[in-house]
Amino acid sequence: MEFKSLLNIETSFRQLRLYALIFAGICAVVTITAVSLSYAFAERQREKIYVLDNGRSLMVALSQDLAQNRPVEAREHVRRFHELFFSLSPDKAAIESNMERALQMADKSALSYYKLLQEKGFFNRLIAANVSQMVHVDSIRCNFDRYPYEATTYARQRIMRENTITERSLVTTCRLVNVSRSDNNPQGFLVEDLMIVENKDLQTYDR
Repeated sequence: MEFKSLLNIETSFRQLRLYALIFAGICAVVTITAVSLSYAFAERQREKIYVLDNGRSLMVALSQDLAQNRPVEAREHVRRFHELFFSLSPDKAAIESNMERALQMADKSALSYYKLLQEKGFFNRLIAANVSQMVHVDSIRCNFDRYPYEATTYARQRIMRENTITERSLVTTCRLVNVSRSDNNPQGFLVEDLMIVENKDLQTYDR
């Protein structure tokens, strides 16, 4: 009789231990799941920026992954560089201001081209003849499969003289490298190895 009682106690102990292990396993699964869901929720909340509109209304702005926006920033950097570098007005101060801003977005290849134009007297002739030069970027093709990124720009130049307007095609190639962002370079890119592949007149007509 005593042996049977001991056997029942041993069986009950094993069952209790099994139930305790099962309960501990369930608690562990619930805890891990809760922590994982909490972490995922916190990450989603970090993607939201709450903005006060003059202290009155609360708006939510969603942030994006930086890598997702880099192609857009690259094309904007190239477009802005071309607008500053190739758009010229017959004003020395305006030309120098544009060139200074453009050269902060590029390496010495752009500086070399600028100095070459200076040595040839290009800017002096432009000012003397009261010629304006505007650039419109049609498209920018960037290859983001390898670094540094390669970019090809297709643009049109409009050269406005006193009596005539000349339209010219402009095709350039360059490479883009990542640099630190600044007020003068908000996209954080640098134009390298700038090359003018094509720059020829398309048509000329009277004003």
